[in-house]
Amino acid sequence: MSVRSLIGVAVAVIAAIVLCAGGIGALFTGGGGLVCAAPSGSTSPTATVASPPPVGAWPRVGRFDSEQVSHAATIIAAGTRLGVPPRGWVIALATAIQESDLRNLPGGPEDSIGLFQQRPSQGWGTPAQLMDPSHAAGKFFEALLKVPGWQAMAVTDAAQKLQKSAYPDAYADDEPDATLLVSALTGAVADCAAVVGPMGWVAPVRAPIVSGFRTPDRPTHDGVDLGAARGTPIHAASAGVVTTVRCNISPPEHGCDRDGSPQTPGCGWYVDIEHPGGIVTRYCHMLTRPAVAEGQPVAAGQVIGVVGSSGHSSGPHLHYETHQGDHSSATTTDPVPFMAARCAPLGETNLPVGSHCKWRSLK
Repeated sequence: MSVRSLIGVAVAVIAAIVLCAGGIGALFTGGGGLVCAAPSGSTSPTATVASPPPVGAWPRVGRFDSEQVSHAATIIAAGTRLGVPPRGWVIALATAIQESDLRNLPGGPEDSIGLFQQRPSQGWGTPAQLMDPSHAAGKFFEALLKVPGWQAMAVTDAAQKLQKSAYPDAYADDEPDATLLVSALTGAVADCAAVVGPMGWVAPVRAPIVSGFRTPDRPTHDGVDLGAARGTPIHAASAGVVTTVRCNISPPEHGCDRDGSPQTPGCGWYVDIEHPGGIVTRYCHMLTRPAVAEGQPVAAGQVIGVVGSSGHSSGPHLHYETHQGDHSSATTTDPVPFMAARCAPLGETNLPVGSHCKWRSLK
C-alpha cells in the first residue's frame, strides 16, 4: 500500500483505539508533549484523518516544506504497519528532526546515513537500506518497541536509548514540531479534544480562563487567555480562511521561536482567521510557526498550531480574540459570551458539547 493509503486506513483504526479507549485523560507523558483529553460527555470520541493531498503535493506544515512533510508521512506510515501508537510517531519524528531535519542525507558523522543518521556499522542495515526512508523508519520503530517502558519515557530519553547521541537532551527541543506534524498529517492525535458544536464552532483549546477580557487591571486586553499547556494543539474555532500568519514581537530581532516575556510586546506567532459574516478570530503566542498559510481555507476544529509562550507572555497559554467587523481593536468583542452564544463555551466545562445551548438567532 502507498504511504497515503496506510495513513488513511491504519491511522484511523489505531488512533481510535489508542487515543480514546477507556476515555483516557491524557495521551502523552513527558515534558512539552501534546495534551489530549477526551471531551466530557463523550465516551468514545472518534479519530479522523486529514484528506491526503494530490500526488507529489504534500503541503507545508509550519516550517517544514513538502519534502520534509513527505518524509514525516513515511515515518508515520511505517509506525502504523508495526502497530506503534501515536506516542511512538512523535518520538520518531522528533528524532529524525534532530538528526537530519527530515532530510534523507547521504552521509554524516562516522558512517551515519539517512533520516535517522543510522550507522551500518551498528547493525541498522546496509547503506542502501538506510537511504530508504521506509526501511529506516521501520528499523527505528522495531528498536523502540524493544525498549521497556518507552511509552512512559520523555521523548529525549526514549530517543537516546536508540541513538546514543553525544547531545542526549537535544531531542526534547523537537517534540513540539513532531507533535505538530503528527496532528497536521493525521488529524487523529488531537481530535478527541475538538468536538465541533451544533452551530459549527468549537473552543480553540479546552483549558481554564486565566485572564479575562478588558478587566480593570488590564483594560486593553482585547481577548481572553486560556491556560493550556505548552504543545497543546490549537483548533480553528470555526470554518474560514486564514488571513494572517505572522511573528509579531518587539524588538523584531528577538524572534518568535523562543519564549517571550512580559517585557517583549507582541502577539508572538499568531494567526487570524476570517469567518462568514465579518467575524475574525485571532490566536496568539504559538510555540512555533503556525501549521497554516495565509489564504488557506480551514475547517472548524482543524489544528492550526500549538500553544507556546512567544511574544508578550509570562508562560504558556493561548490568547484568543473575537472581532466583529475587521481585525482592529475597535471591533473586538468579549470571546466568552460570543463563544457561549455559539454553543462552544470557553474554559473547562463538564457539559456535553451543545447540551447547554438555547437556540436563537445570532443576528
